[in-house]
Amino acid sequence: MRHGRRPLWGVRVDGAVERGQRTRTGRARGVATRPAPWRGRAVLASLMLAAFAFNTAENLPVGLLELISAGLRVPVPAVGLLVTGYGLTVAVASLPLTHAVRAVPRRHVLTGVLAALVVSSLLAALATSYRPLLVARLLTACGQALFWAVMGPVAVGLFAPEARGRVLGALSVAGSLALVLGVPAGTWLGRRSDWPVPVAVPAGLGLLSLVTIAALLPTSRPEEEPAAYGAGPDTRRFATVLVAGTLSAAGAFTGYTYLVTFLGKVSGFSPGAVSALFMAFGVACLAGVSVTGALLDRFPQAALITAVAAQAVGLLGLYAAGADPVAAVVFLVLTGGALGPVFMTTQNEMLRCAPGRTDIALAANSGAYNAGIAAGAALGGLILPLAGVRSVFLAGGLLAAGACAVLLGGRLLPGR
Repeated sequence: MRHGRRPLWGVRVDGAVERGQRTRTGRARGVATRPAPWRGRAVLASLMLAAFAFNTAENLPVGLLELISAGLRVPVPAVGLLVTGYGLTVAVASLPLTHAVRAVPRRHVLTGVLAALVVSSLLAALATSYRPLLVARLLTACGQALFWAVMGPVAVGLFAPEARGRVLGALSVAGSLALVLGVPAGTWLGRRSDWPVPVAVPAGLGLLSLVTIAALLPTSRPEEEPAAYGAGPDTRRFATVLVAGTLSAAGAFTGYTYLVTFLGKVSGFSPGAVSALFMAFGVACLAGVSVTGALLDRFPQAALITAVAAQAVGLLGLYAAGADPVAAVVFLVLTGGALGPVFMTTQNEMLRCAPGRTDIALAANSGAYNAGIAAGAALGGLILPLAGVRSVFLAGGLLAAGACAVLLGGRLLPGR
């Protein structure tokens, strides 16, 4: 500060420690300074591009199932395992990989992760048999597991604390665009060329992000990043959000995995209409994260429980009234509008209440969320032949309602 005595462990700006502070254990926090505003915006844009590339790479096989199956001469269910195995790898690898690189500067971690995206995408495009393609996909999944853990603290650390929600919102919009734009465009491109062409596209996007981040992101020790530690550490809140996010993910994907079957058999939509409704679902997801991101800084806890509650209402509404086409569209849009905000708001809570390093908390959240996705898809597969597709959405809605109950119960308990 220009006047008065300088704090021992950093410069205080607008009532907050800008350069750092000592914890009770004597550990330095947030010592690194923020880069110039234009650098911060350029790095954020590169992280958004990387999020779009990773999410597109993750979901591309959904639109290329038949092309990959025919090209590699493997059954369609085997191609589906490229998506399932990807999600399970993210779930399992997030925490151990993040812990392994906890002392590596984030600039080096992000450039390494993006290099893995470039290499794995090229290897996948060059694959001439199923096994090399699967190995390349798992390499991409390991990169994504690490990317979502370290990207959040880096991105929000580039800006003032009061802009945290908008930064997370921008990253979530980029990730959601993969479903609305990336996968449909990749499917279109694959049908007019061949499946390796769209599979190679994320390599180019990743390379552009890699060069920008390598050139503009400052190098500093991870524990010195401005957002390296939770703003309000609370172990009980951390556990509550982790459990609620997992239940919510399981509920969403118990139903979403079998949405095509539901819309055709229960709601009575034609195959062409189902494709249009999938696009509407993606647009609703994009709109949901855009609106939530704008409000997240003002209402962080309310945004989380509202998103989870909206998801529960959407899934239960599809179960109860999905036979009516108009009601089915309404509840489908509501479910889509809640899907993206749930993950975004849990990430925001992790940055706030992490009991230790935020990257470890975000890795735990990402791993738990992906485990919930896998569990939900498996649960739906078990229920479908026993009770029918409507019961799948009932189970999903009840899981989402359970997530609401966990969040409400957590608010009644004292923080710690």
